[in-house]
Amino acid sequence: MRLEEILKNTRKEGYAAGSFSPRYVPMIQPILKAAESCHSPAIVQISQKEMNRYGIRAKEFADEFFRQRKELGITVPTTLHLDHTKDFEVIREAIEAGFESVMIDASEYIFDENVEITRKVVEYAHAGNVSVEAELGKIGTTDMIETDTDEELYTDPGQAQEFVRLTGVDALAVSVGTAHGVYTVKQPCVQFDIIKAIRSLTPVYLVLHGGSGVPSHMVEASYAMEGGGISKVNIATDLELAFLESLGRKERGDNQWSMALSSDELAVGREAVRKLVEEKITHYLHSDGKAW
Repeated sequence: MRLEEILKNTRKEGYAAGSFSPRYVPMIQPILKAAESCHSPAIVQISQKEMNRYGIRAKEFADEFFRQRKELGITVPTTLHLDHTKDFEVIREAIEAGFESVMIDASEYIFDENVEITRKVVEYAHAGNVSVEAELGKIGTTDMIETDTDEELYTDPGQAQEFVRLTGVDALAVSVGTAHGVYTVKQPCVQFDIIKAIRSLTPVYLVLHGGSGVPSHMVEASYAMEGGGISKVNIATDLELAFLESLGRKERGDNQWSMALSSDELAVGREAVRKLVEEKITHYLHSDGKAW
């Protein structure tokens, strides 16, 4: 299912679709379970840096996603998305593995180069009926897991309009005051005027990265504004923290560590993730009951 199918009703009905990063392959299952129990559309994603950091291959991640979707009998709309990725070869590998949506992040380049790189990915992906998300502006980070720099640069609405026209992207990640990771000293401050300005200039679906830790009233205001705003909200760190805390662990592991957990430990961790995703769907994104 293409990303646009997941997002198509968000603006009209005033909710956002959650794009959840499991980071550990066994965490895919509870995300799908939560979406089904809440009758909510959902996106499962992983970034290039997360695959490198946690020791996961695109095919391994995709195979588990489709296996769980089939074995659990998932009926709600779901899609498999490749988050922040800079290398075309990784995108190609993900598409071959079955990813239904990909993100090319060329935001560190000047505008014209970002357009050129993104357009090539759009041409390749659309030929295989795969959706494309891109980024304009620079979204900050606090833990360097998903991105390489903590530099932040708000998205320019006029450039966003031109970028979408020139590239043909299906979704656009915008920098409006959030950051990847855990907020400690720096706190989120969503710039709603930028979202409104971009929305007034282009109908492209807008994506809010760094959703973990952002107050619910800020997130709700970003997608519930008149005429629609954000359609997709990325949530990663909160899920990993819930998984680790349920097991009494503070340090991050890798995928091999998670696969070696006992069945009892895995059940505890998965239940913590399922409960958190249900909470996010119901009280944060208001996408419960929105599956069509």
